[in-house]
Amino acid sequence: MASAIQKITLNGSRDIPFNKLALSQANVRRVKSGLSIEELAADIERRGLLQGLNVRPVLDTEGAATGTFEVPAGGRRFRALELLVKQKKLAKTAPIPCVVREVGSSIPAEEDSLAENVRRLDLHPLDQFRAFRTLLEKGQSEEEIAARFFVTPAVVKQRLRLITVSEKLLSLYEEDGIRLDQLMAFSISDDHARQEQVWDILSQSHNREPYLIRRMLTEKAVRASDRRARFVGLDAYVAAGGHLLRDLFETDDGGWLEDPTLLDRLVMEKLAVAAEDIRAEGWKWVETALSFPWEHTRSLDEIDGKPVPLSDDQTARLEALRAERETIEAEHAQADELPDEIDARLGEIEEQIAAIEDRAASYDPADIARAGAFVSLDTDGTLLVERGFVRPEDMPADLEEETGGGDGAIDHDSGEDGDIEGHVATDEEIGDAEPEEEDGLKPLPDRLLTELTAWRTLALRDAFAANPHVALTELLHTLVRDLYWQVSGADCLQVVVRDVVLSVHSPDMPGSIPAHGMRRRGAEWKNDLPEDEDALWIWLDQLDDASRLALLAHCLSLGVNALYERMPPYGAVSQRSVSERLARADRLATALRLDLVEAGWQPTVDNYLGRVTKARILETVREARGDEAAVRIAHLRKGEMAEAAERLLEGSGWLPEALRTKGLPVPSEGDEIPNGAAAGVVAVPVE
Repeated sequence: MASAIQKITLNGSRDIPFNKLALSQANVRRVKSGLSIEELAADIERRGLLQGLNVRPVLDTEGAATGTFEVPAGGRRFRALELLVKQKKLAKTAPIPCVVREVGSSIPAEEDSLAENVRRLDLHPLDQFRAFRTLLEKGQSEEEIAARFFVTPAVVKQRLRLITVSEKLLSLYEEDGIRLDQLMAFSISDDHARQEQVWDILSQSHNREPYLIRRMLTEKAVRASDRRARFVGLDAYVAAGGHLLRDLFETDDGGWLEDPTLLDRLVMEKLAVAAEDIRAEGWKWVETALSFPWEHTRSLDEIDGKPVPLSDDQTARLEALRAERETIEAEHAQADELPDEIDARLGEIEEQIAAIEDRAASYDPADIARAGAFVSLDTDGTLLVERGFVRPEDMPADLEEETGGGDGAIDHDSGEDGDIEGHVATDEEIGDAEPEEEDGLKPLPDRLLTELTAWRTLALRDAFAANPHVALTELLHTLVRDLYWQVSGADCLQVVVRDVVLSVHSPDMPGSIPAHGMRRRGAEWKNDLPEDEDALWIWLDQLDDASRLALLAHCLSLGVNALYERMPPYGAVSQRSVSERLARADRLATALRLDLVEAGWQPTVDNYLGRVTKARILETVREARGDEAAVRIAHLRKGEMAEAAERLLEGSGWLPEALRTKGLPVPSEGDEIPNGAAAGVVAVPVE
């Protein structure tokens, strides 16, 4: 016969006046953590006591009950009730629900206290998220929920945002098949189908990190820091029906604009309005584009406008800003690093000085009638207006004869060591055809090599102009080489800097960091030069040595030529000369420690990946991200593979051989370039 199961007896419960309770020394909680006593008291005040206290009778020395009770489990609740009594919000004799342990229990008080804390199971985050949503559906606002649970409204928004993730992914999270930080990354998008598609792809890989989830969900969106978004403005984009993706869990610099087509339309509409304002000034023609090719004004003559004189207020303001800048710089001259607030103030001063100095110029009405302007978008998202350019057919006859048809005063004679004006290869000559899809690693197409080395040339010029020491060394090298190895002419000084035309380049080059630096540097020197050429010698003679070297470096930088070209067999420049030029450019890049990653170059479909064979794409991904990453995209078609590779290579710091500098470390698998170090994307957005 089976023995009967012994039934347990639970401890009895009763209401005990608060003034008959005391905190037990057996309570194991010593360290304060979690919700504060003040917050717990406020919660009890609002909703009452949800859980009673665990108490034991206090006995006298003879073992008799004293009528008072100690609290070994529930100490924080006791302290909260004690605070309410002190605040006169609870009577001293108020009955408190208690579970009373029997006298002489074999279970120590410390064990009860420990069990209450370690046996407690925190609410699963998903249950908390769903509870917040239920409260919201019942009419409570996000602010009310936050106040009642002692969190910030931002925390409530984050929790509610997680509920917008696909139910499939929420179920995976509930079963511990996906981490919370991964779920947070998925919440950036409201598209459940896309969320599940991304997870299906990543679930086949070991790399399921949140940054990759975010990147894949926003691959077709435009960052709010993009120059187009900054130009249009997020409010205007949203007002036009655009959807904005926001990341509530990471710094997102304003989020992502999900509709690039709408954004581009708004940009062009705003540019068109600006162009009408410029056209109203009387210009013969106004051209508008998102961006124009590098050196697009080369064949045009430029009218020199006269700066509008500063008003007395502007002059006083300019002097005050300069004085403040000098004072700050003098006070911190010995500091290794400026405090953040001082550095920020200097930045504000520079911006205000530039705003006053970069004022519009005035032009002769007759010049305006035959000249035009270009209206486009600058790299920082502001309107860029280039006024005062005259087409060859609109130039006066006497000026055209004097300048030789509008080429300006720059010497463009062909030569062995740098000028490509003697012969600019056609698309047929340099091979613009799409590479055939073969398994082998074919050599890069000639046109792609030309575009890559055009990028490198521009970056080399920018670095060269910023390093007068290397510039002077290169000049002396050229002079000594010409003096001892070539026949000199009869001129006083046969040194000619030939401005090399970078006519073949990738679409991203005009908006790059080097292009921005070259334009800025050229505009600053042009603004400083005397108006009268006769005064140039005196002006140069009075410059300090540092300024003379900086100007020398700038002028010489325009002649730097690191271009790869495929020359015809009997052209003015031989292929051997091109090879020698590239070797000297390599030496110059090494001396300058030229880093194209820091200059902002990164592989994209347009500038590299879409121009090479599938085998070379896979080799690139393998080199930068490892074998597994290459295997993951090996089955894709050429276009899809190039797009996937662009996403994988972002931030890798990988460079093709033609852009690498000897002596600089080559990033290996897993290396990440910190935000801002690779593309300067916040300071100077790259097209």
